Amino acid sequence: MMCENQPGTLIQVDLGSLTQAAHDPMHLLPCEIQYNGHASVDKYFTPAIHQGILAKEVSFRGRCLKGKEVKIPAGYIGLVLEENHRPCSEEERRTVWVKSTFLSFTHWNLETLPSADDCAMMSLIWPNISEAIHRPVDNKD
Repeated sequence: MMCENQPGTLIQVDLGSLTQAAHDPMHLLPCEIQYNGHASVDKYFTPAIHQGILAKEVSFRGRCLKGKEVKIPAGYIGLVLEENHRPCSEEERRTVWVKSTFLSFTHWNLETLPSADDCAMMSLIWPNISEAIHRPVDNKD
């Protein structure tokens, strides 16, 4: 949120990088990693995913994860953005590049099936809600 009397930071997405972006598989894991930077994830995270009766299953650090393939809403695309150079001041323009794109991701939960009540799943219905509230009102109703 930006207040009127405080300067805001403008972040620009370099759409030219979209054509060179990879199409990597995406996984939304139920954990937080206290690190912000480059990591060789594909070197250390190569999941042996098993298709269970109701969901995908995998073991991560000895814990059972249950997963579901989630599609991005029609007309949208998922982006993984990367910032190569962080500016020295808040007034300086920031630019992020598209590192990867995705049309679906695997949503993992710890020991329970992903459901419509999960925050990630609820956020994906926002495009439908937005379209509905911005649709012209028919005076006949």
